[in-house]
Amino acid sequence: MSTTTEFQDMLNEFLPNPLLKEELVKRDYVLRSCEKDESWGGGALVVPFKGAQASSLRYGGLTPSDNVAQSKFVRGQVDGPKELWGTMIFNHRDLMDHGKISEQNFLKLLPDEIEDFMDFTKNTVSTNFLNGAVVANTTVIANAADGLVTVDRPDKFTIGMLVQFTTVDATLVTAYVKTININTQVMLLVTARDGATPVDFSASAGGKALASGGGLYNHGATVAANPFASIRDALLSAANGGSTNLYGKAKTAWTYLQAINIDGSAITSANIMEKIFDALVRVRLFGKGNPSEVLMSLTNLGHCMKVIEAQKGGFNVSPGSQKASQYGWMEIMVGSPTKGALKLVGINEANDDTIMFIDWRGIKFYSNGFFQKAKSPDGNEYFTIRAETGYAYLIDICLFGELVVQRPSYCGIIYGVDIPAAEGEVA
Repeated sequence: MSTTTEFQDMLNEFLPNPLLKEELVKRDYVLRSCEKDESWGGGALVVPFKGAQASSLRYGGLTPSDNVAQSKFVRGQVDGPKELWGTMIFNHRDLMDHGKISEQNFLKLLPDEIEDFMDFTKNTVSTNFLNGAVVANTTVIANAADGLVTVDRPDKFTIGMLVQFTTVDATLVTAYVKTININTQVMLLVTARDGATPVDFSASAGGKALASGGGLYNHGATVAANPFASIRDALLSAANGGSTNLYGKAKTAWTYLQAINIDGSAITSANIMEKIFDALVRVRLFGKGNPSEVLMSLTNLGHCMKVIEAQKGGFNVSPGSQKASQYGWMEIMVGSPTKGALKLVGINEANDDTIMFIDWRGIKFYSNGFFQKAKSPDGNEYFTIRAETGYAYLIDICLFGELVVQRPSYCGIIYGVDIPAAEGEVA
């Protein structure tokens, strides 16, 4: 068969047998939770804020007129929307063979495929909103010619996925995921899609090593200007790994732009609940908002629940507050006799090294219509391409916009959390 097909060996079986597939883990908590404004038509997005309050007070007399401290209004700006494109391809030959029933069943499959791809895209965007552009980090140095890479989150990849990374000598490498071992957390990367040549990480053979802690990215995300902004980057100070500026203004110039940063290196599985409540007090004391949720990884939520179970009376779960979505997050309302109540939310996509105190009033995603299907000039939601291997149809999904943390001072973040595996987690 000279023209390309994808489903030929299964088309006659679609009718009696459903397609078996893995359920997509929901990693879209931030995308679901943040406020959305779909009216941004492009160009500069102005983010105005009050950088300083009028503050001239004087006991016993009037403040001299030439020494009055006025309010300071600052014009922040996002220069333009970021863009993300997702593409699917279907082969026309699959629709031509085996008669009408098989064609109907193939067409019935298309909406499910598109819906799954949309879920995958939303998960990627929401994870970007939370953590930044890195999909996962390496946990050991990759310096052999075997293409094997050990990562901290193999569950965020899929077979055939294109990934990019920068080697120790700043060489940008594009590779494809060939295999994933979930138990060992090792992936095999190859040099071409559907190829078999492993990526060469060995310096002796002309390859370049990938350092432990090196990030693996989606296509194009290694360019700093391409990905969407993230809550992590906005809340962390530059000294703690975050951005230097927000909306083009230096964070250090205005307290409004500064979230409360708290060192979490002393957190253990035994004191995590105490440290979280201590941090909450600090965030509410020095910050400007009233954060209602604490976002953390499922690993850290597990530590919290163990403490709650062990310390009867010290902390308690409010009756009826424990909720879990089918695939994604888990939330509980925790009370303390001395420190009040707080909602803890464990989400699959969160990293273990940060715990975030979120006031959702301060986070908004601006776009020009949210997710959309690109349309051809004749109005079709697909594009036809022709090659010697046959016709194919491309479906493109696009998203234009930017996440804006409008009130960073309303939020807080614990950074540097590193609870050893010996304290109860599998390494």
